[in-house]
Amino acid sequence: MSVEAFADLLERLVFTPGRLAKLALLRRWFAEQPDPDRGVGLAALTGELVFTAAKPSVVKALVAERVDPVLLSLSQDYVGDLAETVALIWPQKTGVNAPPPTLSEVVEELELASRAEVPRLIERWLDTLDSNGRYALIKLVTGALRVGVSARLAKTALAEWAGKSVEEVEEVWHGVAPPYLPIFRWLEGKAERPDPKDAPVFRPLMLAHPLEAADAPAVEAEPERWRAEWKWDGIRVQIVGSPGGQRMWSRTGEDVSNAFPEVLQGLDFHATLDGELLVMREGSAGEKVVAPFADLQQRLNRKVITAKMQAQFPVGVRLYDLLTEGEEDLRALPFDQRRERLEAWFARVRPRGMDLSPQIAFSSLHHLERLREGARAASIEGLMLKRADSPYVAGRVKGLWWKWKRAPLSVDAVVMYAQRGHGKRSSYYSDYTFGLWRDDGAGGQELVPVGKAYSGFTDQELIWLDRWIREHTTGRFGPVREVEKELVLEVIFDAAQLSTRHRSGVAMRFPRIARIRRDKPAAEADRLDTLMAMVEGSESEAA
Repeated sequence: MSVEAFADLLERLVFTPGRLAKLALLRRWFAEQPDPDRGVGLAALTGELVFTAAKPSVVKALVAERVDPVLLSLSQDYVGDLAETVALIWPQKTGVNAPPPTLSEVVEELELASRAEVPRLIERWLDTLDSNGRYALIKLVTGALRVGVSARLAKTALAEWAGKSVEEVEEVWHGVAPPYLPIFRWLEGKAERPDPKDAPVFRPLMLAHPLEAADAPAVEAEPERWRAEWKWDGIRVQIVGSPGGQRMWSRTGEDVSNAFPEVLQGLDFHATLDGELLVMREGSAGEKVVAPFADLQQRLNRKVITAKMQAQFPVGVRLYDLLTEGEEDLRALPFDQRRERLEAWFARVRPRGMDLSPQIAFSSLHHLERLREGARAASIEGLMLKRADSPYVAGRVKGLWWKWKRAPLSVDAVVMYAQRGHGKRSSYYSDYTFGLWRDDGAGGQELVPVGKAYSGFTDQELIWLDRWIREHTTGRFGPVREVEKELVLEVIFDAAQLSTRHRSGVAMRFPRIARIRRDKPAAEADRLDTLMAMVEGSESEAA
């Protein structure tokens, strides 16, 4: 399969909004494309291809050799996406007769090339491709694919194409490397199901539905059938120890082992554990105290993990569940039995850096509601309710597990800056930086940025917001537009934490836009003091 065929797939995915339609496109593609290219494309869509030498800066330097830098800068500012800009502006050399590369050729040559050879490779390929092909190539080699397809969706399409469950695909996925030839042979009925043997593979996680008012009576009527735990404010992880090694996976199946080396250091057990990764410090009585999520953020997305960082932000895992023990799969057992096995396993193994998430005794839903009200002050996200007889089922099965999160916080903030989005939003100003008022030290008021949000609004609201941004622009700074300080947004968020990385001194957890406050003058938006009073652990909040 040529890069141009992959480009056609990407274009269709970008302009196909519906999930079912995207699945149909992917199923047809798996059926029509040959090996190994279809496996290479699948790896690209699922984020499994990484070319460290093919950075966006390399591509930008290449096009700057052929295009006036000012024209390039203005074009990128207008288009908003580097790959799309280069695809449209690239001036081809005359007399180039080489055929476009296949996906497998691109991968093979990039893997064998030295860092110094990579720019000329990319240049040669760009000269053989049309604009759609150039766009796909740049997205492929820089790992910047944003076409509305998650890794889970791609695996779902693969499973549907073969008439399998996505869980079956997930459980062999990490035992086979791209281009996944053994998986395709199995799915086409040409070979047995790949056996990961002793490889530390990811098992799809069981997820919970939010507890709504309509669901509460089922819990209230029979509280003895339910088990309650705290919903800790960290990141959900799966720890796998096997004869083939140890791994730590995120909830989406991403290998995060290298980011937290101390968690896996010294592990020699054979089991699969479900838990929450947290920053935990020693309390005054020697107990483990969970730090706010802001502390954990200091460890996320770091390429280099220093000993100092590990000491400042010590992480551990609070365990929820035991999925496998040795060769035995425990997921079909009811929750109570798995909990008993987990407690017995933990007492026997005593894994370093881990502890058990305690269960909470309760007599009624009202009792739990009172406990939930104190969750924010303790840096806890809320509560989990799990039916005592529930098996561990992959995905989000309603009626077995409920999550009862604390209510979000909110402020009314003023839009200060806007930036174009990515993928299908690359033509819209959809990322908004907003601020709150504070004293300017001279008797007046000034806006100070406190956060950025790009979700929570409808497609119709996005169109309105984009038009408003364009009509009220006061300055341009590369891809960013400064706007008149007139538009108020109600922003909701999960928590506020002190932060030295932000000019305002505070950071929001998961901010999103609840509504556009066209009715509210900007002068009546909230002050920074209001947000500071919401910081976890602050005296104002505790009061």
